Amino acid sequence: MTKPIKRDPMFRGYAFDADIIRLCVRWYISYRLTYRDLVEMMAERGVRVSHTTVLRWTRRFIPEFVKRWDRFRRPVGASWRVDETYVSIRGRWHYLYRAVDQHGKTIDFLLRRDRGIAAAQAFFRKALESNGGRFPRKVTLDGHVPSRLALWRLRREHVRWRHVKVRTSQYLNNIVEQDHRGIKARLRPTKGLKSFETAAITLAGFELAHRIRKRQFNFRRRGHRYACSRKVDWQIALA
Repeated sequence: MTKPIKRDPMFRGYAFDADIIRLCVRWYISYRLTYRDLVEMMAERGVRVSHTTVLRWTRRFIPEFVKRWDRFRRPVGASWRVDETYVSIRGRWHYLYRAVDQHGKTIDFLLRRDRGIAAAQAFFRKALESNGGRFPRKVTLDGHVPSRLALWRLRREHVRWRHVKVRTSQYLNNIVEQDHRGIKARLRPTKGLKSFETAAITLAGFELAHRIRKRQFNFRRRGHRYACSRKVDWQIALA
């Protein structure tokens, strides 16, 4: 009697093999491909799948993939460079808050419908939480007034924010403005996102792939190093 094939619990109930699902989602977030490009690529490998199925896979599995990769994330620097960029969702502009450290390592991101004080506060809270509660020493802004006011109001929530040096410097913020390019380039083939929820999940996948390229993860706790093959890195991270 043959033994059943061991299957990751998150893939149970899906007709397609887990390797096919992982491959489609990984390729979509990593390379400048559309869902229909993936359909053609899978067809050449004898796998018939629709573009809507790949879309459902990305919505379902990207959040789980991000969680599993984040187990191995490296700590980032204490000098934050914060900026916002524009993202089109159903023909309307939304705002993607992003922050990197002094070395260009991604700290966090947040998609918002506006760029007011509340949006900036939400981003700084999220960035602090994802950074393990480690407060920055410096925060460099682009001159957007609501972001500075948000940091001022956060001082009422925690005394540690009072010791954070806040400065405005377009020159120092070039590093985060240049880093936007990696995300914007991946957004172009999508030809506009259709809903806010889908956009937030998709951007989380793009940001994950961007961090992987910047080698922001450490597998040494499991006795592994970065492999020559990206496929092997993914296998280690999702195990």
